[in-house]
Amino acid sequence: MDWEFEAEVFQWRGPAPYFFVATPARVDDFLRAHLGELTYGWGVIPARVRIGDTEVTTSLIPKDGVYLVPLKIALRRPEGIDDGDQVRVRLHVGS
Repeated sequence: MDWEFEAEVFQWRGPAPYFFVATPARVDDFLRAHLGELTYGWGVIPARVRIGDTEVTTSLIPKDGVYLVPLKIALRRPEGIDDGDQVRVRLHVGS
């Protein structure tokens, strides 16, 4: 399944900073409805994410009723993405 959506980048500040975007409700609804087919454990879902010209593989993380898309440095650096940026995300899950 494929989606495209706009989202704001936010940072979780722990010992090492992590950057994420949250999936919109329509994506969350689908993911919850098909979780058994998509997850490889603990509710984590493998995915491909594209922003601009850069695509990476990652895993969606469930948190507080939504799924978070981790934005790896391999995605952020070439696209110049930082905390608070608005980005257009292309997300693919499933085979």
